[in-house]
Amino acid sequence: MGRVLTLGELKEILPDLRRGKKVVFTNGCFDLLHAGHAHYLSECKKLGDLLVVGINDDDSVRRLKGPKRPILPLPMRAYLLSNLKPVDFVVPFSEDTPIKLIEAIKPDVLVKGGDWSPDRIVGADLVRSYGGKVLTIPFKFDVSTSKIIEEVRRRYCSTAD
Repeated sequence: MGRVLTLGELKEILPDLRRGKKVVFTNGCFDLLHAGHAHYLSECKKLGDLLVVGINDDDSVRRLKGPKRPILPLPMRAYLLSNLKPVDFVVPFSEDTPIKLIEAIKPDVLVKGGDWSPDRIVGADLVRSYGGKVLTIPFKFDVSTSKIIEEVRRRYCSTAD
């Protein structure tokens, strides 16, 4: 199971860990974990040997998703992610994009979900510049944190119970 590390901690151990191994990197908010996340991370892990997941801190989630998010605070989201079988390391970040992580980690494979076009993936040009791959993974489940929140509101917040 994975570990939650700072970027500095990961940079210390990664050179020894990556010898002869392919490093895969992805990132996201991972607010309410669901089947879509589990499938996506399993598919990411199949692309290499070490899966590093960047996770937005609470302030960056609010900037990206709005003032009512995240639902779960960073320590809980990071803990849940780090305990998923495919995940080797979780690294929180406070910026709106993971470019600093990508620059530091230099993953062999950069991955995002199928809703991202390759030309919009932050760090894609950098990863390609040193021969790395940039891939997207199609969704298997029609689910998202936003859809879950809306369904809970529809079911439990209506006046006609």
